[in-house]
Amino acid sequence: MKIQQLGVKLGNLKTGKKNCITDVTGVKVGHVTLDYPLNNDGDVACTGVTAILPHGGNLFREKVTAASYVLNGFGKTTGLVQVDELGVLESPIMLTNTFSVPAVTQGTLQYLLAQNEEIGLSTGTVNIVVGECNDSHLNSIRHCAVKPEHAIEAIENATTDVALEGAVGAGKGMVCFGYKGGIGSASRIVECEHASYTVGCLVLSNFGTSEEFMKERYQVNTQAQDSTIAPTDGSIIIVLATDAPLSDRQLKRVIKRCGIGLGRTGSHFSNGSGDIVIGFTIAHKISHQSEAILETRMQLRDDQPIMNLLFSAAAEATEEAIINSLVQSETTIGRQGNCVKKYPFYS
Repeated sequence: MKIQQLGVKLGNLKTGKKNCITDVTGVKVGHVTLDYPLNNDGDVACTGVTAILPHGGNLFREKVTAASYVLNGFGKTTGLVQVDELGVLESPIMLTNTFSVPAVTQGTLQYLLAQNEEIGLSTGTVNIVVGECNDSHLNSIRHCAVKPEHAIEAIENATTDVALEGAVGAGKGMVCFGYKGGIGSASRIVECEHASYTVGCLVLSNFGTSEEFMKERYQVNTQAQDSTIAPTDGSIIIVLATDAPLSDRQLKRVIKRCGIGLGRTGSHFSNGSGDIVIGFTIAHKISHQSEAILETRMQLRDDQPIMNLLFSAAAEATEEAIINSLVQSETTIGRQGNCVKKYPFYS
């Protein structure tokens, strides 16, 4: 169940058929969820991996236009420096917990090396993008339960179906506004006289205190008691996908507006929060190798009204994806018996 199914409509734009990032044609999402005791001392694996694939082909050989934007840089991502330098994405976007970034990077590397025997030999290396949030309230993070094979499994599990949300994959151990957060997704359609484009968003929510949550905005059970739980070094990773023909410069302009949607929920991008946006468009597939000196791409004009609609879509989809991460989650018990409750959207 999503927030719209509770009768709450956020924004003015239409949603896609699935109201999910996979409404953007070809985009795939996969999860691996780890949920089991690690020993008899109360340590628990309550974590996982989520993979977002821009298309179902070979991502290294057919790159997509991409950009990133850092709202607050208290995070440990990989790969964003090259994404912003070259304006392309050549790997899945992987999400996990903070201490599992190396293992997930290694697994994703192994997957791409197996796919592309030329990497590191007859061509260059590969840039892998991994985002993280700290799930140590529920997950025994020091045990590093996520292994490289879990990253590979998440990639291989990825489908174009409606993505699972809530306490799944990388979202298994996450906390949002003192309640159970995790994976959330939403989409918006923007239309003008001659074109229609889709904007999809997926978030890994792990930020904010209960007092900050703008619960009155969502018109559901505003009498719920505040939670005293706050995520340690709380963060959010926002992934925005579209089929609109944008340059990497234009894409960065669009994904900046994701911060508006985040702010609407109550976040102020706190000191210890890694609030990071990664965006891509499937409108361009950029071949890894070509003998051509020039290449031609179509892109929207900045002064067209549809650009403003794309800005609105980014804000709306981000806000709803965050709220959906709360609606879709379930009460979760993790390490040392720590319990994070689902937000009671209906009494």
